[in-house]
Amino acid sequence: QQPPLTRLLRGLEAELGVLLMQRLPRGVRPTDAGRALLDEARIVLARAEGIADVVQRVARGEQGRLAVGFTSSAAHHPFVSTVLREFRETLPDVDIVLDEAGTGELVDALLHERLDAAFVRSAVQGTAGLLADTVLEEPMVVALPRGHAFATGSEAPLSLRRLAGEPFVLYRRPAGPGLYDAILAACMAAGFSPHVKQEAPRLPGTLSLVAAGLGVSIVPASMRRMNTEGVAYRALKDCPGLCAPLHLAMRRAMPSPALTRFRELVRQKAALQKR
Repeated sequence: QQPPLTRLLRGLEAELGVLLMQRLPRGVRPTDAGRALLDEARIVLARAEGIADVVQRVARGEQGRLAVGFTSSAAHHPFVSTVLREFRETLPDVDIVLDEAGTGELVDALLHERLDAAFVRSAVQGTAGLLADTVLEEPMVVALPRGHAFATGSEAPLSLRRLAGEPFVLYRRPAGPGLYDAILAACMAAGFSPHVKQEAPRLPGTLSLVAAGLGVSIVPASMRRMNTEGVAYRALKDCPGLCAPLHLAMRRAMPSPALTRFRELVRQKAALQKR
């Protein structure tokens, strides 16, 4: 009766249609085809041994892919860049894909699973299938053309109602409905309806229009980091509730392990910032 190994080798030769072992008067030796099979088998076995480690790392959120979006105003807040950098340094085997777009586009990308999470200024709790963690809130400031009467001579906060006669430059509501509505509501509470003379598709474009002297705007305080030439900023007062929130939006469905790790990091960094 043939030994089991001999039967296995003959079965492989029959299946593959090639001679794997050359029979000698004393023993055997592998043919070229046999050596090729041996090399490939070693590669397969090595990969098989690593499968468990890969699966476990993905399950722990240490490996995989994470697609994160953000609005143009959120992109300029240092919190966003800080948390993305720390996540990349902590979990270098997670591939991070970034995308900048308007709130409506980001919400659509979340719903259609093109993004895993997005930093937005508008709450999305009313959107079926989505949820949002409020990360932080920052004050709003007025952006003025350099040389404007309100831009010189004082560093004191400016009362919002003093802007009643000014032309306003805002970014289009579909691109940032949360901040747009908050600005209009604050102006109405201050006793006037703002005259929106110009709208821009993105917040950086809004600042360019302000620099060109087309009007004033109200923007998140972090936008001062753009250092747009020709724009001056003043803090605001007499406008309770006027702030720029930052939310992390995601789908309600079971998140991936990598997204869970990212969400935990965002919460930790936000808690430290609020202390």
